[in-house]
Amino acid sequence: MKTIPRRIVTAIKDGKSIIESDAIVSNVSEHFPGLIISDIWSTDSMPVKLDEEKVIENTAFPNTPKNGSYFRYVQIPPDKELGIEAPEGQPHPLMHQTDTLDYIVILSGEIWLIVDQGETLLQAGDIVVQRGTNHAWSNRSDLPCIQLAILLDARE
Repeated sequence: MKTIPRRIVTAIKDGKSIIESDAIVSNVSEHFPGLIISDIWSTDSMPVKLDEEKVIENTAFPNTPKNGSYFRYVQIPPDKELGIEAPEGQPHPLMHQTDTLDYIVILSGEIWLIVDQGETLLQAGDIVVQRGTNHAWSNRSDLPCIQLAILLDARE
């Protein structure tokens, strides 16, 4: 299983900033073979309470808290390793919609972002702003794609 370091540096001790935690995350899961997810941090209020951590369980599809945020690491294996086939003219089997504003950065590899009427190839360094629409991820390469995603609750 992938090891993912997480450093929390925002703690205060005796009026000075300190490194509160410098460790490997313990909540790494593999919901499908090769699909590695670690939900790194979450909040459940806006404005954010800087001295609170909302502990969350990893889920295959994100579950952003009401009025909160969600920070997740995702490693997506090639579609063929997941046994995913997307016949032309039919919706991608992993098409989904979340009530969130998502900021996504592709760290390595490549992946196709699929929406109802189109798709685009994303590569390392690319950024996506996904605004609560139907979408799916399709890794048509031979290597995993790693992305970081920050999801902000957008429910009224």
